Amino acid sequence: MKFGGSFCTLNVGGRRFSFSAELMKRLPLSRLSRLHRCVSESELLELCDDYDRDRNEFFFDRHSEAFSFIMLYVQHGKLRFMPHMCELSFYNEMLYWGLESADLQPCCQRRLDDRLSDCFVHFFPEEEPRGHEEPQSRWLERMRRTFEEPTSSLAAQIIASVSVLFVVISMVMLCASTLPDWKTAETLDQHRIIEAVCIGWFTAECIVRFLISRNKCEFVRRPLNIIDLLAITPYYISVTVTNLTGENSQLQRAGVTLRVLRIMRIFWVIKLARHFLGLQTLGLTLRRCYREMMMLLIFICVAMAIFSALAQLLEHGLDLESGNQDYASIPAACWWVIISMTTVGYGDMYPVTVAGRVLGGLCVVSGIVLLALPITFIYHSFVQCYHELKVRSARCTHSLSAEFIH
Repeated sequence: MKFGGSFCTLNVGGRRFSFSAELMKRLPLSRLSRLHRCVSESELLELCDDYDRDRNEFFFDRHSEAFSFIMLYVQHGKLRFMPHMCELSFYNEMLYWGLESADLQPCCQRRLDDRLSDCFVHFFPEEEPRGHEEPQSRWLERMRRTFEEPTSSLAAQIIASVSVLFVVISMVMLCASTLPDWKTAETLDQHRIIEAVCIGWFTAECIVRFLISRNKCEFVRRPLNIIDLLAITPYYISVTVTNLTGENSQLQRAGVTLRVLRIMRIFWVIKLARHFLGLQTLGLTLRRCYREMMMLLIFICVAMAIFSALAQLLEHGLDLESGNQDYASIPAACWWVIISMTTVGYGDMYPVTVAGRVLGGLCVVSGIVLLALPITFIYHSFVQCYHELKVRSARCTHSLSAEFIH
């Protein structure tokens, strides 16, 4: 701590709390730990409302009783909602001090999720101040927003629209290239030109976004950027192989690997997630609900193992000579179980014995029940993610509009 002695006092809403400088470093509250890194009084005032140098006292105009509950979490490791206080208000206090909803006990997390879903209100942690920025830094930041946030400006909307147009064109050309009428020499030449233009745009966009990114390693690890690379790289590999082996070589005629690389360009359609809120919501929901998805997969696998073994026994295992040959093995019966549990029912295989049909009915009913159990959690998470991204997009647009006006 650069100011005062080894002890400091936090005045939160008129209630004082005393801490040592070493304890301030180890507190799991990011706002308090950032106080220790301040090197000037002006930086301190960005984190607290006032500072008394003589008494080494920091003033915070926040809810004192809520901070007392948060300090109980620091001492005992369990955080619950404060009685007789709105969950959203307490959550706002948590975000102010640097805590997240994951720090709450599971019962309180469910209360918060229900309240957020009912009210469609979302809070976001406050960003750390960046301080004074150079003109070049401001220019780079505007470039980043232009390429990363389609609603940030008119130029960003134009670039996003052009990118979406190229994605649609490339998808249409990829689908049309599989039609027999499109395999003439003249049509193939036109297709190659259009494909080269689309790939050129995607490559230039990816390179520019990489050059203006703050953290190059983080840029490479982002899922959407990995998808961009998976969509662009096969084109250059196939062009390189074509130039090295010739247009009509034996490798070109029998190259399964090249055909796989070409069809990997279907990943271009995932680029639309960069510009559409719905696809972003789907991705964020899958990331937050991976536990529920794994639980659903485990449910299906356990039920598949049980019903497939019973189906193989009832339809084929009891009578090996005249039994139903569609159920000759447990792996073959697994296909029947999965299409029955999902209520698809292709009709390519079905039980013929009475016991097998009873088992089939139980399989269908259990599939409906097992699939419905995690759906509620996934639905609520999807609604919450959608409104969260919607609020963030609106907040970003509002802040950028205010910046443009000023």
